[in-house]
Amino acid sequence: MVDLSARADRLDEYLTSRGLEAVWFARPNGFAWLVGGDNVVDADADIGIAAAGYDGTFRVVTDSIEADRLAEEELPSAVTVDAFPWYADSLAEAVAARSPTPAAADFPVPGFETIDPTELRQPLTDDDVERYRELGREAAIAVETVCRNLEPDDPEYEVKAGIQIALASRDVNTPVVLVGGAERAQTYRHYTPTDARLGDYALISITAERDGLYASLTRTVAFDPPEWFERRHRAAARVEATALAATQAAARGDLGENTAGDVFTAIRSAYEAVGFPEEWTHHHQGGAAGYAGREWIATPDGADPVHTPMGYAWNPTVQGTKSEDTHLVAADRIETLTKTGRWPTHEVTPVDLEGVPSDPLALHAPVVR
Repeated sequence: MVDLSARADRLDEYLTSRGLEAVWFARPNGFAWLVGGDNVVDADADIGIAAAGYDGTFRVVTDSIEADRLAEEELPSAVTVDAFPWYADSLAEAVAARSPTPAAADFPVPGFETIDPTELRQPLTDDDVERYRELGREAAIAVETVCRNLEPDDPEYEVKAGIQIALASRDVNTPVVLVGGAERAQTYRHYTPTDARLGDYALISITAERDGLYASLTRTVAFDPPEWFERRHRAAARVEATALAATQAAARGDLGENTAGDVFTAIRSAYEAVGFPEEWTHHHQGGAAGYAGREWIATPDGADPVHTPMGYAWNPTVQGTKSEDTHLVAADRIETLTKTGRWPTHEVTPVDLEGVPSDPLALHAPVVR
């Protein structure tokens, strides 16, 4: 259950600082962040069937089709639901007619300012973290269960189907499922599944979502891996360890301007230190995670502030290999959220960079079968 008091404190400050009377969220992750419910009926729609608002109280506006269900099944009792006739207005018109002004929204509403909710969702609250742990564990259990039963002749699309079923059975959505057999994983960084067989090894990468929170992870299963495989995977893991250590350093105020760009600089230096200086150019490296697959992605000039406690999903790749989990980075610890305790790990030390801690981390290793 979302801690509404923590949301109210953050939003009171936001409204005061911008001279607003209300703020509204109809995009699914914004709605889930504010009131904890699910406003999705059509998964292809960018905007849900209800808007959650705050104007000193928590309110939801939706049509007469959805109002009772949302009130009874999706929302805390403290949230007021205001229904409009399904045939009378659009959601935007209904919100505009019922909201005090000036106001802002994360979807187009006549006369309203536009809000980017990314900063409001950072850092995570204590209840966010607890639900994030649950999601991370459920996602890892589902993926690892499927991965332990893979065979070299399995086609990629069948592996994808198995993962989707395993996650759906745990009430977890899968906006991203990538399955790359040995040949395609060496060719592409986004190995969208085909009918190709897995072959000598496989990379399985997913992003899972539940209650608005997103967790990403990659697992590697090796049947008869190439001779270069272990070196490249270790290199990617050292880059991930460096990214995590640099994230914590930036949040403490110990790394340059303490921005996403400073973490990216550390990542780029790590690639050079492990002998693959150009690999960062082939794929984004990840970034902050929470109520989006990535709240921001680190770039060379990224100015996003680095917050803790916050989820971070760094995903470095070295051709044919990848190291990725979602971690909680706090001032005093780095905690892997996407873990079961039943998949092998190896100790990985960040590269030696000024201002970046060199404490070793336990990151997930390939399963060799």
